[in-house]
Amino acid sequence: MSRSDEADRRRRGRWVIVALAALFFSGLIAAFVLVQSGWRPSATKNYGELVQPPRPLRAVEGLADLAGTAADTGLFQGKWTFIYFGPAACGEACRDNLYKMRQVTLAQGMEAHRVQRVFVLTDSREREGLRALLAEHPGLRVLQGSVAVVRALAEQFALPAGSPLDGSNRLYLVDPLGNLMMSYPADADPRGINKDLKLLLRASQVG
Repeated sequence: MSRSDEADRRRRGRWVIVALAALFFSGLIAAFVLVQSGWRPSATKNYGELVQPPRPLRAVEGLADLAGTAADTGLFQGKWTFIYFGPAACGEACRDNLYKMRQVTLAQGMEAHRVQRVFVLTDSREREGLRALLAEHPGLRVLQGSVAVVRALAEQFALPAGSPLDGSNRLYLVDPLGNLMMSYPADADPRGINKDLKLLLRASQVG
């Protein structure tokens, strides 16, 4: 190979390296500009509304089940938890949300044991219909407490959309470490909730 051919080969090699470097750094620069401008992808994997950052929930003492047995202060530890706040006189929106929690949990099949469902009573009066309701929702944990205790818990779930005590009828999802991480509006499609939970259970190493 002549010296001129060798020089040409080296020049071509340098240009290839320069082109690859330019391609690499142009992607980084574009990503940086987009992030700095506040752009975010419109299509995300999650259907629910993320709580960012996830919010650690403080233990609240004074909650008990309908038989009067005190709830463990580690209620939200160790399992993925759906939680709904509503009155004992469970109306249409309340029944719809309890139904969603049940069906989405059942849809997890072999992984369903990793999920618990909690219904916190915001008003314990008019409990006549609760027995029939619970017969439709085996495994549902119903908790009650004084006005102050329920308020102390509900305030931790307050979001820009409102507090559970505002009658927003939202569903909340708590991770196995006790962090509020996602919520769903009253009209949420259970298929979207199911998709979120399946992804979380697949990715999670706890709970």
